[in-house]
Amino acid sequence: MLMNMKDLLRVANEHNFAVPAFNISDYAMLNGIFEAVEEKQAPVIIAIHPDELSHTKPEIIKAITEKAYKTEVPVCIHLDHGSSLAQIMLAIKSGFTSVMIDGSSLPLEENIALCQEIVKVAHSVDISVEGELGTIGSTDAEAEAGENEIIYTDPDVAKRFVKETGVDTLAVAIGTSHGIYPEGMEPELQLDLLKEIKTKVDIPLVLHGGSSNPDQEIGRSVELGINKINISSDIKAAYYNKMREVLKDGSLREPNTIQPPCIKAMKEVAFHKIELFNTDNKAKLY
Repeated sequence: MLMNMKDLLRVANEHNFAVPAFNISDYAMLNGIFEAVEEKQAPVIIAIHPDELSHTKPEIIKAITEKAYKTEVPVCIHLDHGSSLAQIMLAIKSGFTSVMIDGSSLPLEENIALCQEIVKVAHSVDISVEGELGTIGSTDAEAEAGENEIIYTDPDVAKRFVKETGVDTLAVAIGTSHGIYPEGMEPELQLDLLKEIKTKVDIPLVLHGGSSNPDQEIGRSVELGINKINISSDIKAAYYNKMREVLKDGSLREPNTIQPPCIKAMKEVAFHKIELFNTDNKAKLY
């Protein structure tokens, strides 16, 4: 069941759960995520960053669309961290049902203006738009882009931002970072800030940098109103750590021998996230 994010997350907002946005960067990972959400009967967002799209090529969207039409679980295809009109237009033409325009590093007025432009274009073809206010950190060179200093989302500014831009979902900065946290670094979410933002903003809220955060904090963020959580590093680390293990056997060369254990390891992480976000068995609500 193919959906845009506005319709997908409206249900999550009403029933107080979060939909995982799993970033995929190859076809085997895509298959594994579909298997996981079908087994758990969970709605899902397939997220692809522009860098990932340049690796997979836009033609992969046709395959995702076909799989979405064949499954009973709700599926949204989302461009993660688009930064320009050109990237957004490519996503729209390729078949994405949702786009993120990330103007978080821009001055507020420029961020608002950019989001307004993207909303006008995307909404004309029933594609949802995610904006971001505040900045997400970054922990390593392999992580998605982030800032050295986290700028927390101001609740009053968030209210104005949502009203003036017309975005369908808002990514908020409450203390997360993209990537895997190094040993000794303990992330701490500002949950009181999240509570305040939720009182000012009535659209679904998004948490980026959802990998490696303590389960207790992530679970609590869902209870307090987060409806979409991005997961990229955790599933990729599971997939490729297992692949390194498998490839110690130098005689192996066939993908259908090498990749199944990697998919299984990735699915275990996906299962955990689905249960943590209270998303399992929620497909029946759509």
